[in-house]
Amino acid sequence: MNLRLCLAFLLATSFARADVSLPKVFSSHMVLQREMPIHIWGFASPGEKVAVDFHGSSASATADDLGRWSVYLPAQPAGGPFTLTVRAANTVTLDDILLGDLWLAAGQSNMEMPLAGFPSAPLKDSEKEIAAANHPQIRLLLVDRDTSEYPLDDVKSAKGWSVCTPENARNFSAAAYFFARDIQEHQHVPIGLIDSTWGGTPAEAWVSLTGLSADPGLMPLFAARADRMTREAELQRLDAVAQQALAESRTPPKQGYHPNPLSYQPAALFNAMIAPFTPLPIRGVIWYQGETNARLSTVEIYNRVFSELIQDWRHQWRQGDFPFLFAQISGYQSTPEENWGLLRDAQRRALSLANTGMAVTIDVGNQTNVHPADKQTVGARLALLARSDVYGEKVTASGPLFRLAYPEGNTLHVWFDYAEGLTTHGAAPQGFEIAGADGRFVPATVRIEGNSIVATSPTIPEPRYVRYAWPNFPANNLSNGAGLPASTFTSYPEP
Repeated sequence: MNLRLCLAFLLATSFARADVSLPKVFSSHMVLQREMPIHIWGFASPGEKVAVDFHGSSASATADDLGRWSVYLPAQPAGGPFTLTVRAANTVTLDDILLGDLWLAAGQSNMEMPLAGFPSAPLKDSEKEIAAANHPQIRLLLVDRDTSEYPLDDVKSAKGWSVCTPENARNFSAAAYFFARDIQEHQHVPIGLIDSTWGGTPAEAWVSLTGLSADPGLMPLFAARADRMTREAELQRLDAVAQQALAESRTPPKQGYHPNPLSYQPAALFNAMIAPFTPLPIRGVIWYQGETNARLSTVEIYNRVFSELIQDWRHQWRQGDFPFLFAQISGYQSTPEENWGLLRDAQRRALSLANTGMAVTIDVGNQTNVHPADKQTVGARLALLARSDVYGEKVTASGPLFRLAYPEGNTLHVWFDYAEGLTTHGAAPQGFEIAGADGRFVPATVRIEGNSIVATSPTIPEPRYVRYAWPNFPANNLSNGAGLPASTFTSYPEP
């Protein structure tokens, strides 16, 4: 028997022994998206007939030559618990399944930060919040960190889906939990949360290679990757020296921050931690990321990579312009090697995409800690966006957003959306700068006029541009009557 026949025989006998199975995306206690066709898929022996039953609906399929099968069941309203049964040569039964709204929470460490907090960054009222995290109508799926050079069929998850209890919520995303808690309390439907996060990671790692290649303007990301890998060689040498020093009871050299280089690889996190979910109908995405891209080598194209990420995910899900809600990064002193103002403004500009919403967090930042303690406010503001834009509640969901600026003599008039009750709470407006045609900004004197502000400076006789809350950790005190803060912005042309 030649090699090709041997391989074919081994493959066939392997498939012959394959039991019907489901990816880890499915497990008992999960939430399936209500009011959308229910997609169930998995693996079996090639040619095997698979039957699926769920809450009075049935469908069947035949596994293809690679052992893959897929069925759709009719859309159903919120409810449960129900049982899902998959039958072939064997039977798989999942129970305690709810129909509700499924939200994917993704990003870097400020979305990853759990209710238990980080060792170097406590969460506000952590133990009190953990003790109160008993919500049987909220279900949690914590995805393990993983990378891949190609899209995977399944994720890694140590526990699978679980009911929201203090034990299960302790190590789950705090911002996502507070978001879901608010939504569930106001909408009274089951909420499923997928926590797919990895601290310290750049946006380009979360975009597919197809998405990255769609915009030639993103090629500098690959140059930044090449530069990082050049530095990685030196870091690997430092690791070896440090290990040798420890083995010889000597003090190892200082190494600084050294992230897993695979987590910075373009598309690597999308392939392993997002792609497996794309066949699954969802209500929407909540996202909190950007700090890593604030470095000077990548910040000027964040507006392009972030917009591409949103559009790429929507393309991959093939579910239209589903809601994509994101937290604008906060304030942090950082270093001159990063430009947080430019990145916050890039996030604001992404609101030009349909069905997006931005939760401003600049007022709850921490000057000396990149992980602010107040994730309750972050979750609540993301929930306000969903309550308004997704669920149709009549609530104010956004702080003031820059609309336009026009000069009049030596003054600059600045108008905002969502500016009803514009206020600085009795204090002088802080954080505003204006510039002439040369683009050199100086601090401005500002007064509020209704839903607009008027800015002047004795050193700028003909103002052209305005910006607000621009430094990494800026002064800022402008908000609307609902108490929601204004976003960082600049009227200066995009880079």
